[in-house]
Amino acid sequence: MMIIIGVIIVILLTVGIVWAIDKYIPSKLKAPLTILLWAAIFALGYLTFNSVYDEIKFHNIKKDRYAAVIKNLVDIRDSELAYKEVNGKFTDNYDSLIKFIETGKFAIIERRDSTVLDEEKTKAYGGIVYNKEITIVDTLSFESVRDSLFKKSTRYKKMMNIPYAKEGTKFVLKAGEVGEEDKKLSVFEAVAMKKDILHDQPKDLVGKEENAFSVEEINGNTIKIGSMEEVKVNGNWPKVYDPKKE
Repeated sequence: MMIIIGVIIVILLTVGIVWAIDKYIPSKLKAPLTILLWAAIFALGYLTFNSVYDEIKFHNIKKDRYAAVIKNLVDIRDSELAYKEVNGKFTDNYDSLIKFIETGKFAIIERRDSTVLDEEKTKAYGGIVYNKEITIVDTLSFESVRDSLFKKSTRYKKMMNIPYAKEGTKFVLKAGEVGEEDKKLSVFEAVAMKKDILHDQPKDLVGKEENAFSVEEINGNTIKIGSMEEVKVNGNWPKVYDPKKE
C-alpha cells in the first residue's frame, strides 16, 4: 500500500511539473520535456496498476490454496479424533492413521437409564429398601471408520500431502501428552508452512503474508490444527476459511 501511495504522489508531482513546463519553459524545450514526462507518467501508472493487480492475484491464489490446505487439516483432525476414541491416544504416524481408517471400527452403542436395588444402602439402614439410578450401555453393532468419516472417498490416502507445495511436502504431524503426571492428556498437532504452500509466488508478497496480522486472516507463518502445548483440536484460521460439510 505504501508503494502504491508513493507512486501516486510521484505521478501527481510529474503532472505538476508538466504544467510548470507548459507555463514557464521556452517553446523549443517544451515538446521533448513534455513527451519525456508524459512517458514517465504512463510508466508509473503501469507500475501502479501492476502492483495492485499482483496484490489482488496473490490474495486470490492464497485464499484458494489455504482452503485446500485447511480441508486436508480437518480430515487429519477428524481421523485423529476417531483414532483416539478407539485407541485412547493420538498418533504421529500417518501409516498407522491410514491403516486405522481402512480397518478400524466404531462401536455403535445405546445408553439407557435404569433403577436397581442399592444393596449397600439398604443393608446399612436395616432393610429399608433404597434404589439407585444407573446407566446401562449396550453395544448394538460396529461401523467402519472409513465409511463413517469418508464414505466412498479415498482422499484420506493423500491428506498428509500439503496441497500446492512441492511434491513430497507433508504436514508435520506430532502427538504427545500434556498435564501433570497423574493427569496426562493426549494432544496432537499438524502444521504446514505458508512458504511451502506459496513457494512459487513472489517472495516479497510471501514475506508480507508471513508477517501480516488481521482478524480476518491466518496470522503467523504457519497454518495448523491442534496444539502440543494445550488440549485443543481447532485450527488457527478464522471461520471464513472453515470447509463446507460434504
